[in-house]
Amino acid sequence: MVEQDKIGVVFPGQGSQIPGMGKDFFDKLPICRQTYEEASDALGWDIAAMCFGEDGRLNLTQYTQPCIVTTEVAMMRGLKELFGFESHYFGGHSLGEYAALVVAGVWPLKDAAAILQERGRLMQEAVPVGKGGMMAVIGEKLDASILSETLRELPVDVANVNSLKQIVISGDAEFMAEAESRLSERLGKDQSVRFVTLNVSAPFHSRFMSPISGDFEEFLRQFTASMVPENAQKVTSNYTGGFHEAKTDTVIYNLVQQLNHAVQWVDNMKALSSCAGKIYEVGPGRPLRAFFQTLNMECTSLTTLSAAERLFIQK
Repeated sequence: MVEQDKIGVVFPGQGSQIPGMGKDFFDKLPICRQTYEEASDALGWDIAAMCFGEDGRLNLTQYTQPCIVTTEVAMMRGLKELFGFESHYFGGHSLGEYAALVVAGVWPLKDAAAILQERGRLMQEAVPVGKGGMMAVIGEKLDASILSETLRELPVDVANVNSLKQIVISGDAEFMAEAESRLSERLGKDQSVRFVTLNVSAPFHSRFMSPISGDFEEFLRQFTASMVPENAQKVTSNYTGGFHEAKTDTVIYNLVQQLNHAVQWVDNMKALSSCAGKIYEVGPGRPLRAFFQTLNMECTSLTTLSAAERLFIQK
């Protein structure tokens, strides 16, 4: 049941990174500087310097992942410090699920940073650069089951069920043109459809991530002692579409499955909106707001400190 006074916060994932992200929070608030230092100490390199400079490695997966999540956690801590902003429910798109788990108190940031650096390394090494691709399918009334059926004979999978108007496919780059052709023929009978190739370095959330599942699970299990699985009940799972269970093994299973299965974001949005009366998006970009809009749900995006000040000071 929706509790109008309850707040849900969602975090965007990979692709939302930009040079300078989080610097306004870093410059103003000691707690945000401490957040970047906490993650940097865990990894042995300066996350703030990579986020705020012109370092091209910011777009390399093993660096992108800890940088984005550290920034999102720093932003949430800063919002709490300045405005008393807190959330009751959490969700995150793909990589953003890890920011949700940290802010909800399932894992400390230092452990999440280590997990994400290894996750990014494994994901990048799973498929040689250039061999995989991802493409957004954009229309008015998309059905993931129809896309999956149409792609069944191709090494291409549904990777992200983002909204009623956008589904991302992922797989062998050599077959993406054929996938586009088949989907155009199947879906074009009923609606106008367009395709946008995504600038990614690997085919995320597809069968091509399966070879790294075992190694990633083994690595995840090194951090079970620091987990608080009871807090996972407040966080949505990309893999199941609903909220996590308060069980260590189940949380780990869901995160491993997330690697090579579709992100069920439409279901996540519905789950969050069934509980929270207000949804906020916190991160360096605002891709999730538009997804909520396709379900006629309001989502307020907070991407900078000045935007937060305008919102909360006006109140």
